[in-house]
Amino acid sequence: MFQIDVICSFLLLGALVGFAAGLFGIGGGGIMVPMLTAIFLNQGIAMNTVVPLALGTSMAAIIVTSLSNLRAHNAKKGILWPVVTNMLPGIFLGTFASTFIASKVDAFYLALFFALFMAYVSMKMLFSKTVKSDQRIPNTGNMFLAGSGIGAISALVSIGGGSLTVPYLAGRSIEIKKAIGTSAAIGLPISVAGTLGYLIHGWNSTSLINYAVGYIYLPAVLLISITSFLTVPYGVKLAYYLPVTILKKMFALLLILISLNMVISILD
Repeated sequence: MFQIDVICSFLLLGALVGFAAGLFGIGGGGIMVPMLTAIFLNQGIAMNTVVPLALGTSMAAIIVTSLSNLRAHNAKKGILWPVVTNMLPGIFLGTFASTFIASKVDAFYLALFFALFMAYVSMKMLFSKTVKSDQRIPNTGNMFLAGSGIGAISALVSIGGGSLTVPYLAGRSIEIKKAIGTSAAIGLPISVAGTLGYLIHGWNSTSLINYAVGYIYLPAVLLISITSFLTVPYGVKLAYYLPVTILKKMFALLLILISLNMVISILD
């Protein structure tokens, strides 16, 4: 699996993921999972292993992307830390528990759920009405429940939570750029809990795949992380330059493209 084209694919994927993560406050799993699925299938990995392997590898790569993303948004004072703190318990609980489900579900249905869910979120955000931003912080109980749901779904589709957290916060009158920055911070605990889950639940399932530990393919994680770490700051700079309405529409269109790509990959 160390052909030059595969190595270049991982590096280019990381660069794209890093830029998109900085721009939209996402972990990048929505981009990585379809691409990794295609790469692993081309390498002859069995279909029943491909999707969990893509999910786990994506979640592990999100750790580095999230660290760079968090640092860049924090420098712009774009993170609402009270929201992050109050959502953390639910995030850890929902994310870790959901990795067990993801490791047991048939790969086709898991991929189908990924595509349909991303399409739903994108449509909702694209056609939602703009609300006045007053940055009211939701109460602790609501944030725990929201964190649990965001963590659970994020683990099932291996995203850093941005495609859920951003619409959730924006829908509660938090300005889109603050929502993106806060989402970037929430992506780190999601990725850590998700990686641990995929590592444990896939421990005995990938023993025949070289350089795979659990449902995590280490060479992909390393190469994606290198370039994503470098390109995140450029995405963050653009996020604070673009008008809010344009940024919101771009985010929704990105999710639409991601869902379409996943549908195509599972129907091939």
